[in-house]
Amino acid sequence: MSLKKAIGIIVLILLIDQISKIYIKTNFALGESVEVFGWFKILFVENKGMAWGVELPGSYGKLFLTLFRLFAITAIGYWLYDSVKKKSSKILIVAIALIFAGAFGNIIDSVFYGIIFNESVYQGEVASFMPEAGGYAPVFHGHVVDMLYFPMIDTTWPEWVPWLGGDRLSFFDPVFNIADSAITIGVLLLIIFNKKAFPKKPVTAKEIATEEISE
Repeated sequence: MSLKKAIGIIVLILLIDQISKIYIKTNFALGESVEVFGWFKILFVENKGMAWGVELPGSYGKLFLTLFRLFAITAIGYWLYDSVKKKSSKILIVAIALIFAGAFGNIIDSVFYGIIFNESVYQGEVASFMPEAGGYAPVFHGHVVDMLYFPMIDTTWPEWVPWLGGDRLSFFDPVFNIADSAITIGVLLLIIFNKKAFPKKPVTAKEIATEEISE
C-alpha cells in the first residue's frame, strides 16, 4: 500500500473527526444530548485528560499529557513511513494510519481548541469560534470534544441481587469521538489480524546452513 493512500485515509478521518467536533462545539451546550435511537445518543461532553476521562493533576499535568501525545504521534508517524517503505502488509499500514489519524485528531483538540473556542457551559450558550474575548485556555491546554454515546443498557439491578440490588446497571457508559473510534479500530485490526499484520519471514537456506554450522 502506498504512502499516498495511507495519507488519504488519515485526511478523510481527520476531516470527519474535526467537522463533527466543531459542529458539536458550536451548536450544543455542554451536556446537551439528542437521541438518535434508543441505544444511541449524541451527547456533548469534554474530556480534559486521557481515555475514559482520566486526568493528570494540575495544569502541568495537562501540558505533559499533550507533549506526550505529540511525542507518541511522531513515533507512530515514523512507524507508518517505515512500514510503507518496507512494503509491509496492507492491513498493518491501514491500522497504523487509523491509529495515527485518531491520535492526531485528539491532539488538534488539546493543542488548539483552548485558543479558538470560548468555554462551553452546562445549560448555557453554545461556544463560538474565534471569540473576540479570546479562548478558554492557553495553547496545549484544550479539552477533547466527545459526542458518541451508546447507552445500550440503562436499568437497575434486580432487588434480589446481593449488594447491587436497586443500583444502576448500565452498558456502555463511555462517551467518545470519531478519533477514538479510529484508534480502537486500528488496534483491533492489529489484534485480530496479527498474523497478517506481522507475517513471519520465511527462513532462507543460507540461514539454516548458518545455524547448522554454528551448532
